[in-house]
Amino acid sequence: KCPTVRVDRLNLFVRRFYKGRAMERILSVEQMRAADEYTIKGLGLSREILTERAAAAVADEIRKRLYGGRVLVCCGKGNNGEDGKIIARILSSLHGFTVATLNVYNGIFKLLDKKFDIIVDCIFGTGLNREVEGKYKEAIEKINSSGAFVVSCDIASGLNGDTGRIMGAAVKADLTVAIQEYKLGHFLNDGPDYSGEVVARDIGISIWGDDYAKRLNDEDAAKLFPKRARNVNKGTFGKVTVMGGSKSFAGSAILASEALAALKVGAGYANLAIPECIYNVVAGREPECTTTVFPSDGEGFSFDEEKLETLFGSRSIAVGVGMGVSEENYKIITCLIKNYKGRLVIDADGLNTIAKYGKDVLKEKACEIILTPHIAEFGRLLGKDKEEVIKDPVTAAKAFAEEYGVVLVLKSAVTVITDGKEVYINTTGNAGLAKGGSGDVLTGLVAGLNSIAYKEEPLFIAAAGCYLFGKAGDIAVKESNEYSVVASDVIACIPKAINAVTK
Repeated sequence: KCPTVRVDRLNLFVRRFYKGRAMERILSVEQMRAADEYTIKGLGLSREILTERAAAAVADEIRKRLYGGRVLVCCGKGNNGEDGKIIARILSSLHGFTVATLNVYNGIFKLLDKKFDIIVDCIFGTGLNREVEGKYKEAIEKINSSGAFVVSCDIASGLNGDTGRIMGAAVKADLTVAIQEYKLGHFLNDGPDYSGEVVARDIGISIWGDDYAKRLNDEDAAKLFPKRARNVNKGTFGKVTVMGGSKSFAGSAILASEALAALKVGAGYANLAIPECIYNVVAGREPECTTTVFPSDGEGFSFDEEKLETLFGSRSIAVGVGMGVSEENYKIITCLIKNYKGRLVIDADGLNTIAKYGKDVLKEKACEIILTPHIAEFGRLLGKDKEEVIKDPVTAAKAFAEEYGVVLVLKSAVTVITDGKEVYINTTGNAGLAKGGSGDVLTGLVAGLNSIAYKEEPLFIAAAGCYLFGKAGDIAVKESNEYSVVASDVIACIPKAINAVTK
């Protein structure tokens, strides 16, 4: 077995190798378990040393935020319980902390009836695979009602490490110290609401390969916005067409291309393709956008292949926003899929149309396709209830993207972006984006990025687009609040988001 010093040097090399690769890793439970096992058995770094380091990392994060207080460390069985005992020992040695330890598996919770400033949750780890009940559920409920600042070791006890679903009951943490790497359960489903602030601390576990999920940050998104040369024109940055709208949903089409989103991320042209029946509503609404008018059946689009072909010079086309579900629309989308050579973003009613009239057309594509469904729309594409999607969104999204050869952007509180092989998790954004029109802005933004950065892979552009959209939403909320933000506020904050990532 390798001496500890050799292992630490190897890990230093790995960290240096990844320096400059701004993406943050997010592992599944099995991936983290395999890395842990490899580090112990393959590299000879003992479990005792790793446990000591994990405990020290948690204690250090507590010390950074809190300068003392009465602490209760709640321990379960197994490795998490061992972490807890060492955390208690370390905190006891620091000035200002008075520490007590509770072995939750004993089922005697008198200590939880006393007043503590800090409770450290070391009950369950990421490997929890059963419903929480009995004495453990009682302990978790007491922790949640204690009023203390709650710190969870690795993951909030009761959260599923892969899906973020609550397993009967879960600790609601103010801070979670992720050991070595972030886990999927920190970000999916209930994870964000129960994890609090999440900090990942490197303890020397070796992570190999690149099949884990990734999270972008400012440095990644900035790659799409290099300094521009002076000797350019609008053609340099391409044309974007947003095709949508109907008599019932004229506003969404305006918003998606007004999405000035496409223009505000740097596209040279933004063209709005609409049915004739809403021309009077849309005309002149955004003077920066040109307009292509299609024949109408009185409610929405009528298929016109010759007119459709006039759009093929666009570097990217977004289709579906507010256009309704009809056979005419299916003809339009089918024609685009089979004949257009650029980047095609399909959203909203475009997805619902494919779900109703036949998704196998996706396999006949001549273009690169990005689908942007929310959970319910994706459920329709799969022919499943949305609750089935929520159970394991990453697996469902990967399987679909791989089968149909598309990039899938599965929108939710946290968005999963995948091409069936690689996975990105986007965590920017907030509850203020849970408003009608938000998805339309994202569609226009992603289409615009595909125009200015068409040489980049569509998977990366989709992930960066989600990141930037969420960042704009976060800025909009800071300037207003989560109740009042609307989609047009997010559009107005796109320039500020670009400034923030490129500073």
